Amino acid sequence: MNIYQIVIYSVLGLTYLGLGVGYIPGLRMNRATIAFVGSSFLICLGAVNLEEAWQAIDVKTIMFLLSMMVVNANLTYAGFFSRALSLLLRFTRSPFGLLIALTVGSGFLSAFFLNDTLALIFTPLTLSLTQTLNLNPIPYLLASVAATNIGSVATLSGNPQNILIGSFSGIAYIDFLASLAPIAVAGMAIQIILLSYFYPEVRSMQPCENFSIKNQRIYKPLLNKTLLIVTGLLIGFAIGLPLAQTALIAASLLLLTRRLKPERILGNLDWNLLLMFSGLFILSRVTQKLNLIQPFTQLVDTSAGLITVTSILANLISNVPAVLLLEPLISKNDTQSWMLLAAASTLAGNLTLFGSVANLIVAEAATNSGYKLSFWEHLRFGVPLTVLTLGLVYLWVR
Repeated sequence: MNIYQIVIYSVLGLTYLGLGVGYIPGLRMNRATIAFVGSSFLICLGAVNLEEAWQAIDVKTIMFLLSMMVVNANLTYAGFFSRALSLLLRFTRSPFGLLIALTVGSGFLSAFFLNDTLALIFTPLTLSLTQTLNLNPIPYLLASVAATNIGSVATLSGNPQNILIGSFSGIAYIDFLASLAPIAVAGMAIQIILLSYFYPEVRSMQPCENFSIKNQRIYKPLLNKTLLIVTGLLIGFAIGLPLAQTALIAASLLLLTRRLKPERILGNLDWNLLLMFSGLFILSRVTQKLNLIQPFTQLVDTSAGLITVTSILANLISNVPAVLLLEPLISKNDTQSWMLLAAASTLAGNLTLFGSVANLIVAEAATNSGYKLSFWEHLRFGVPLTVLTLGLVYLWVR
């Protein structure tokens, strides 16, 4: 191996290490800038040329992700998510009922809308509610974040890695839903049982005193318009229309408005995620050219091997890079393997506090409010939850 090859391998390795940790010591960089800078260096070094790098970026995935961000931003601004949670909580007044409501609400909504968005919205609402009721917020925060990960496994629009898999595999939206929705439902039931075991105080069925839900501001014209377009979007997904094009039309219709300044929506889009995806596509192309995924070929030939490798990679370098690395090893027509990859890359995010962005959002919000969700406290809950749900995936997806 010559010096040139050593430099390329080093840049690639350091980039994936940075993606796994989430930062580079001494530098103000996040995963998006790490992926962008790493891929740029590799282009400059000649590992891929500009044309190859451009062709490596999957346009359908980027457009689908961007369009779903526009949909989510409109729903958020209109007050849909906060109102949906408030309505759900009107049916319960007990600590155990609150646990179920947060689990079901977070899980159901994350099945159709990006899970990181829901973590951002539900975390402050959960903290506010538990503080008002003098309840320990930690089990309820764990319920909300774990359910957003588990619920998002059910559909192709639930999280970024599923969006990738939908683009690569061509699996129909309704077929994906039929296959993995039972996993999501069972996973939420498992998490309720585990949280009830680890936190006995949440088992109480006694109504809480001073239970009140603040009325959230609703922009009714925007909400009505958005719900109408989202209904059409989900119908389009269900009948098999192309995912990226259908989402793009929905986003375009939402941006046709006389009421809302574009900055209010575009300013809420996660441009970091789009930049990170673009960089990751290029990193994945370099990895393929260097034949670095060859050692995994034998391991992913079995269901157990694919689940294990995906889970390890998802926790080492994050779920989206893991999917991009393993994608070349799976045939486009191998539906079972795509389902296993989707389920494992998502559910493995519950293993550790660093397993998903949603986990980190919740931990940071808890710290800012004076509560500590430690790595070990999350691990105590995350390990059995991940083992049980992945075991269920192994038995179910055949």
